[in-house]
Amino acid sequence: MENFKTFFFPLTLSFVFVSLVSGTFYQSISPDELRAGEKLTHIRFYFHELITNDKPSLIIIDPPKIMSNAPLPFGSMVVIENPLTIRPDVESKRIGKAQGFYLSATQRAGLDLEIVMGMTLTFFEGEFNGSTLSVLGRNEIMLPVREMPIIGGTGAFRFARGFVHARSVKVDYHKGDATVEYNVYVYHYSSSTTSPSHQLFNHDLNFMTDPILSKI
Repeated sequence: MENFKTFFFPLTLSFVFVSLVSGTFYQSISPDELRAGEKLTHIRFYFHELITNDKPSLIIIDPPKIMSNAPLPFGSMVVIENPLTIRPDVESKRIGKAQGFYLSATQRAGLDLEIVMGMTLTFFEGEFNGSTLSVLGRNEIMLPVREMPIIGGTGAFRFARGFVHARSVKVDYHKGDATVEYNVYVYHYSSSTTSPSHQLFNHDLNFMTDPILSKI
């Protein structure tokens, strides 16, 4: 917490002082100190949609008003709480969960699915325990690799920006069960919960803090 305290308390006291003297309710803060601690992290995990088990991880909350032979017709709205694991096996170590929604956004029939996806990735293992990333973007399911932007985060991922690559590992397009590999590339700032250079996310999951975009 040493770096955080050094940065936070002087700003708090100066803000109170400026507010008392000038009567303002805001303050301009230089981002230079934060920029010095910026780093790029790669996280890999597996995202599971479970429909055919006893406790489905998603539910359609707004069935479409049109007839269609598509598994997710245009206008469908789905809410998810999907487990994130360290390996493709859904029974492998669980390191987080994805909570959010998606909308079917194509009028084409059949299996050519296009969704708009908004979700929060919450981690509860390793150095990012309790931190979250927010993802919002278009996900064209039939593509081999889909890219969606990271629009923010909390905890160790405050001021986060970056993208995710989603690659289907196993999908049943008629029942809905799916396993998807996620590779997350995120810029964020060092904090009290992060440590320098290469880190091991419990077992087998590497957090790489050196520039790696050339390897993507």
